[in-house]
Amino acid sequence: MLLAASQPIWSLPLEQVYPGLRTTPEGLSQLEAEQRLERYGANRLPPLKRRPLVLRFLDQMLHFMALLLWIAGMLAFVAGTPQLGWAIWAVVLINGIFSFWQEFQAERTLAALTRALPRQVQLWRDGRLGFRSAEDLVAGDRLLLEEGDRVPADCRISVGNELRVDLSVLTGESVPVARQAIDLPAAQAELRLPTAERPNLLLAGSTIASGRGEAIVYATGAETEFGQVARLTAGTHRSASTLEQQVARIVHTISTIAITMGLLAFALSLAFVGMTPLESLVFAIGIIVANVPEGLLPTVTLALALSVQRMARRKALVRRLSAVETLGSVSVICSDKTGTLTCNRMAVEETWLPVPGEELQRLLLEGAALCSNARLDAGGAVGDPTETAMLQAAQAAGLDPAQRQRLHPRRREIPFDSHRRRMTVLVTWNDPPLPIAADGSLVITKGAPLEVLERCEAWLTPSGSEPLDQIRRRRVVAANDDLAARGYRVIAVALRAGGEDLHTAPADVLESGQTLLGLLGLYDPPRPEVPDAIRRCRDAGIRVTMVTGDYGLTAQAIALQIGLLEPSSAPSHSAGADPVRVIEGSTLAQISDVHLRQLLKYRHRLVFARMAPEQKLRLVQAYQALGEVVAVTGDGVNDAPALRVADVGLAMGISGTDVAREAADIVLLDDNFATIVEAVRFGRSVVANIGKFITYILASNMPEVVPFLAMVVLRIPAALTVLQILAVDLGTDLLPALGLGSEAPEAGVMHQPPRPRDLPLLNRPLMVRAYLVLGLVEGLISMAGYLLVWHNNGVDLAAVQQLAPDLLHHRAAPAVQAIQQRASTVAFCLIVAGQMGALLACRSDRRPFWELLAIPNPLLWLGWLSEPVVAGILVLVAPMAAVFEMARFPVSYLGPIALAPVAVLQADTLHKLLIRQRGQGPRPSIPAAAALATTPLA
Repeated sequence: MLLAASQPIWSLPLEQVYPGLRTTPEGLSQLEAEQRLERYGANRLPPLKRRPLVLRFLDQMLHFMALLLWIAGMLAFVAGTPQLGWAIWAVVLINGIFSFWQEFQAERTLAALTRALPRQVQLWRDGRLGFRSAEDLVAGDRLLLEEGDRVPADCRISVGNELRVDLSVLTGESVPVARQAIDLPAAQAELRLPTAERPNLLLAGSTIASGRGEAIVYATGAETEFGQVARLTAGTHRSASTLEQQVARIVHTISTIAITMGLLAFALSLAFVGMTPLESLVFAIGIIVANVPEGLLPTVTLALALSVQRMARRKALVRRLSAVETLGSVSVICSDKTGTLTCNRMAVEETWLPVPGEELQRLLLEGAALCSNARLDAGGAVGDPTETAMLQAAQAAGLDPAQRQRLHPRRREIPFDSHRRRMTVLVTWNDPPLPIAADGSLVITKGAPLEVLERCEAWLTPSGSEPLDQIRRRRVVAANDDLAARGYRVIAVALRAGGEDLHTAPADVLESGQTLLGLLGLYDPPRPEVPDAIRRCRDAGIRVTMVTGDYGLTAQAIALQIGLLEPSSAPSHSAGADPVRVIEGSTLAQISDVHLRQLLKYRHRLVFARMAPEQKLRLVQAYQALGEVVAVTGDGVNDAPALRVADVGLAMGISGTDVAREAADIVLLDDNFATIVEAVRFGRSVVANIGKFITYILASNMPEVVPFLAMVVLRIPAALTVLQILAVDLGTDLLPALGLGSEAPEAGVMHQPPRPRDLPLLNRPLMVRAYLVLGLVEGLISMAGYLLVWHNNGVDLAAVQQLAPDLLHHRAAPAVQAIQQRASTVAFCLIVAGQMGALLACRSDRRPFWELLAIPNPLLWLGWLSEPVVAGILVLVAPMAAVFEMARFPVSYLGPIALAPVAVLQADTLHKLLIRQRGQGPRPSIPAAAALATTPLA
């Protein structure tokens, strides 16, 4: 801040503000701004203090699963098996380090993506208006602020047009307040009011709710009012997403099952197997550790982080991680038309005049150019696409918009808003006489034709103005409808001549008694990729509803062109068809909530036109009342309520306002509807990948438990030791499972209906497949290999049963112990080999594994190769083999081991085939129009 506290900026007359800030009414030069930026620093708050990394690392070591394993390790030491205790603690440490690293990387990814969309502000440098990063602002800069902009620094207003500001960030009061470019009277300047209540100031963090204006920056960064009150010691905390909460519940459930099974194993081994209490304790610890899904939480973090990165590459910037999984359940998309379904490349294609004439044509284009806040410069068009199109049309007609704006300076402005649907300016008119009488001032209004027509009393012809009777009004309406039916956005332009009295006239008086000049037909072509995206939504069971402020006929024409409406259904309205219903805001206002819900339930291709912001919010809430998961697009400040209420808010990154982006969960960097469909595809893949991983780890738990069950039922030695069970977890549950978490979306994921939001991840089909198909086959193969080794050494089942007590109490002869070690090693290797098959099988819950072999996933294939490598190290490296009680076995056993993954894959393929034949598996979605009966509504 350059001003002293003894002369607060709100108390100074505006002409004294400029020298006080060492600036000019035109703003700063680029050189001066760069010097101030270097001296005073960037316009940003100091970084928030975060929870120390050491404490965040300890969080990964002290959560529920980790505490369970720490206790299990301590019990192993108590039981006299320190090597088991160290092994269990190693599992905790490895998973803790990996979880911490994944969370750290995920946060860095989100931070980097957020920096990829810097806030832009409009300011003057060297007398030229342009866009710059908000961080480049310095005291003395001259800003242009419009509706929806977030104020980037503390400013003194120099020009204000109907400015209203939302100060809720600073005061907690959400009602917008008026702000003006005024000099405060001395008595008011001396009042001890909070800075936020000074009517000639705009403070950082507030939002322009309506109107537009210019302001001079006087404080940036930590020197702003917002910076002074910010709690710099508070850390940021990302709340757990619903998916992470659901996974945490799964972890608690499985861990509870593991503890129960461990206690049961302790009791049964003590009562029926003849183990000592310490031996029973060791085995119970092994059962617990085998069933605890150590790698589940880091895999969830990785899956979310990878999806965020992939979506960013597809131009969808995720601001809240919870939105990623919600996208997988989206069943309705309420989309804007302009810029999202269309290219946002407006061009004036046609004009309509009451009586054609070249002079009136030029006057129509000049009026539209004067009533515009866009501009054309050497860098191209800057501003609203509709307004830039009108400037380009004026330029093509031989007019110089900038020169005409200098010739007819603006004296007053009533900005456009979504309720009035028009904009009005008051300019000084110094040209030759108009066809209507002028007295130095001219009011120009442009906007929606029907709204402008209401304010008109006459239309303009070469011979002068003529009164608008009902016949002429119907001609205007018919011309508007004809242009709109061809997909044009139609803008009307009207004039009113007058004198000095117009400068102070109320807005409704200023806009009354006008003379209609004519209509402009602007065409914004649909994006070429949108029709395919609409089709993909239908295949995925997602309903697309167009919500626009445009005229109904224009919206319907675009809906026809993008395939939201089938051409053959529009004219016939035949029975059984489900044509698009074009519902305008005025009609919606007369529909009750019950009627609206019935309409939304039975009509599946809808267009809502001329919608007010509060009606958009009502529409979203009605869909949600029907149980739909709703995604909504928005770009304006008035879209913020609907974006916040929606299950997934999608803001426009190019045309969107700061307010819309702040309210949204995801920002579309290209404003493209097709990007939404891609985001939904990745959202579906996140939940699918977590399900794949859960299936995989549960499948590995079953063969770890089967040896204990066989020991109790068959009275034979345990086919695996506790350390070997841990080795299975370390060899199969970490890197391969992460490969499943990094899988790209399956080809058919957008041919499935949306996933019900309340569907649990740990459901019955998943558990049946994991335990009774994949896991059971692995367990049986493992036990068969264990008994085969005994059989090949001349020991049948009865003899093994007799040797069990001696092996259990370590009294068996060395030769017998050697056979036991070889048998256990073969059983271990068969489980690892079976998991290699399970890894390939779990890549899809619908498609056979061979259809996915050509799909690249380096991390998955690295995990697949790591399994035999880890197993080989444990068996062949003598120190490792001694710790894990492994022994080398004859090469002849490699044949059966190589067949284990084949057996698992065959069993899974047969299971998928049976599911498809019974019609119980995932089915392609049925288009909503065919799935639900259509009910005619009046």
